[in-house]
Amino acid sequence: MLLAVDPAKSGAYRRLASWHAELTAFRRDLHAHPELGYEEVRTAGRVAEALKLFGVDEVHVGIGKTGVVGVIRGAAPAILNTDDGLQRVRSIGLRADMDALPMREENDFAWRSSSQGLMHGCGHDGHTAMLLGAARYLAQTRHFRGTVVLIFQPGEEGFAGAKAMIDDGLFDRFPVDAVYAMHNWPSLPPGTIGLNSWPMMAAADRFEITVQGRGGHGAHPYMAIDPILVAGHIVIAAQSLVARNINPLDSAVVSICAMHAGELGAFSVIPRQAQLIGTARSFKREVQDMIEERLGRLAESIALGFGATARLDYHRMYPATVNTPDEAAFAGDVAALLVGEDKVIRDLTPSMGAEDFSFMLQSRPGAYLRIGQGGEGGCFLHSPRYDFNDDILPLGGALMAELAEQAMPL
Repeated sequence: MLLAVDPAKSGAYRRLASWHAELTAFRRDLHAHPELGYEEVRTAGRVAEALKLFGVDEVHVGIGKTGVVGVIRGAAPAILNTDDGLQRVRSIGLRADMDALPMREENDFAWRSSSQGLMHGCGHDGHTAMLLGAARYLAQTRHFRGTVVLIFQPGEEGFAGAKAMIDDGLFDRFPVDAVYAMHNWPSLPPGTIGLNSWPMMAAADRFEITVQGRGGHGAHPYMAIDPILVAGHIVIAAQSLVARNINPLDSAVVSICAMHAGELGAFSVIPRQAQLIGTARSFKREVQDMIEERLGRLAESIALGFGATARLDYHRMYPATVNTPDEAAFAGDVAALLVGEDKVIRDLTPSMGAEDFSFMLQSRPGAYLRIGQGGEGGCFLHSPRYDFNDDILPLGGALMAELAEQAMPL
């Protein structure tokens, strides 16, 4: 069932609604054939084929390994003068992620994953279909002045595909004045758009703490230095990092999510080493710096007290996803044109999750939006029973298309 969007408000929505069955079929095909980051060969091929079929002016493949970029020129160019006295064409970027997750799907519908252990559990199949719908509409109508750059990105799920595309010359080859992305959000009802003018998602860091003790016999622990005991104290003490170091008006998370020590079959062997693996989330660089510094000192000091040693390896994976105020306000206005101001949440609460669109927002102004899809089957993102809500495909595609038309009007 399509959403109650007034077709008179958007020619893009009206056109995309007429393609709903085709968009749904395409999305479900992608869902049935999930591919991990930098392995999206079939997906990228289908995207490139569709862009060519739609009459997109340029289609470039292999950017950031398996990324695809399409270029659509409007009915007229919009010439801008640069600070160095040169001229360039006004341009905006629209981005969708393409990769799936390494998880087993538990759905039983006809388009469930055909690859054991792989699943589109985050809706990137829907994001790709929505941007393709926008591409088809924009290539047909070209009712804008400037250039639209369609960015189909690989490897969002932990592979930093956005950074890979940027490092591969994305914004040098296809300069844009602003860039926008959208993610489905089961916590919002269909027909609702959410965003804010500050951080939308947190920075994501991964850390490993390696504790070195001295192995020995479980019956004679006094002759050993037990790294499991040391690791246990570090786990408990790490919970004080946020509670006793972070200003309560700021936000941070420190979670130790895995421990490995010894062998399950060796019930009487104290191992020599224990390893802790976890994640830290924050919005501010100074909070991120503090967590890294304090966690390292805490681990070393606790280990020293037991006669052991501990080493922290801290990896800053994704920076915080921070919308720029002007672009966020603009995107909210465009969303309101489609669904009405009452269905646009302009002060959406940030998520402690992370998103590598953050790298693009570090390079260009822009905004990251959430499109409500409701809790299909009561499942949130990354659930083995998750599925994208196909009813929102026309709205998502229309929103992307309207961002281009409203940013660069004829």
